[in-house]
Amino acid sequence: MSTRTTAQRHLFPHFTRGEVWNDPDLPVIVRGDGCYLYDEQGRRFLDGLAGLFCVNIGHGRQDIPAAAIKQMEQLAYWTNWSAAHPASVEAAELITGLAPGDLDRVFFVNSGSEAVESAIKLARQYFVSQGQPERTKIISRDMSYHGTTLGALAVTGIPKFKAPFGPLMPGVRHVPHTLGESVPEGGTAADLPSLRALVAATEEEGPETVAAVFAEPVQNSRGALVPPDGYWAELRAICDRYGILLVSDEVICAYGRLGEWFGAEKYGYVPDLLTFAKGATSGYAPLGGVLVREHIADAVLTSPTTGVFTHGSTWGGHPIATTVAVANITAMRDERILDNVRDLEGAFQTGLDQIVDAHPTVREWRGTGFFYALEFTGDRRTGRELTPQQEVALVREVMPRAMREVNLITRPDDRGATLLMLSPPLVADADVLRDLLAGVDAVCSAVDRHVAG
Repeated sequence: MSTRTTAQRHLFPHFTRGEVWNDPDLPVIVRGDGCYLYDEQGRRFLDGLAGLFCVNIGHGRQDIPAAAIKQMEQLAYWTNWSAAHPASVEAAELITGLAPGDLDRVFFVNSGSEAVESAIKLARQYFVSQGQPERTKIISRDMSYHGTTLGALAVTGIPKFKAPFGPLMPGVRHVPHTLGESVPEGGTAADLPSLRALVAATEEEGPETVAAVFAEPVQNSRGALVPPDGYWAELRAICDRYGILLVSDEVICAYGRLGEWFGAEKYGYVPDLLTFAKGATSGYAPLGGVLVREHIADAVLTSPTTGVFTHGSTWGGHPIATTVAVANITAMRDERILDNVRDLEGAFQTGLDQIVDAHPTVREWRGTGFFYALEFTGDRRTGRELTPQQEVALVREVMPRAMREVNLITRPDDRGATLLMLSPPLVADADVLRDLLAGVDAVCSAVDRHVAG
């Protein structure tokens, strides 16, 4: 029995339609090298999504596995429960040293969903420690993705992801995202419709009942939504005015994706909590976490009401995962990987401009750093929209088939629009970006042909 057949018989897939999983050509990836992946037949594919927005330093490194093996031989497992171990301590020092402001504590978990779940619980418990237990509500944005565990899923703003699992955690309110917004002439970010809606929602719910606002620096779902100028400063001011915690969900955006260590640094704000995962280890081991401002951590641990964060996991801060994080982040720093993103960002965007110009079905591109989305339409020149049938066909058939033909792996996306997401490893050089853009151009040509036909 082949590996593919065995997988189809025994593995239960994540976020994959049954007909895709049972396809006789289901890829089986066996090796990675830099920005490329290889399947069982030796075919080479360009990884245009960095795994799942995470393999920032590229595939096939030898130094990171070597560090993990050395740690495993010395201390393969210990916890952060009533004790510490050097690997998690070193990782915590390195990560907090790069974080903005006084985000001086880190609570380790194993994934982005767990990080968001932990941030929800920490926000609620913080307000218990402050004598405000009625602050339990969460506000997040429409179409935002914050994870799959039930608390994180409640905060997520994508209805079709939530529908099979209700009822979810109550007390979550969603407000508009920033798509298409700009500060009006003569106005300020406070005049942005999305932020006016946030203020209105806060007043309607009662500010004294709201614990936290969750938002990504650049929102992934709905297509790499870059905030308008001044958005984050005003969002910070709104949270301060109402005494609400601001949570920066940086599971995708942290560790160089936007050209800085953290999205908060790029947009000039200090959140109260910051969630991360993915790029912290470049996918070489599972690790996530919550960065916490010092006064919040101290309040929870010293309050006579609480005195302990009543939350934890067996694997949180695992020695192997935290060792991998140190090796990954240190290599990214020493090899100036973030400089590579900044240096090539302009060329990336120029290539995307050329793709838009060449293809009438591309409405626009959005994004920054090494994080982009192309949004498709029926015809940009005439204003004709895609039909519902075309939207389904493009995401499920046309783009996946075109990607296979040019050996490109990335993500067609149907969350709120018809999209193609681009998020290559941060080590991609000019040649890799040319290869990526050529593949994207071919996919867009396939879209043009399908829509015209």
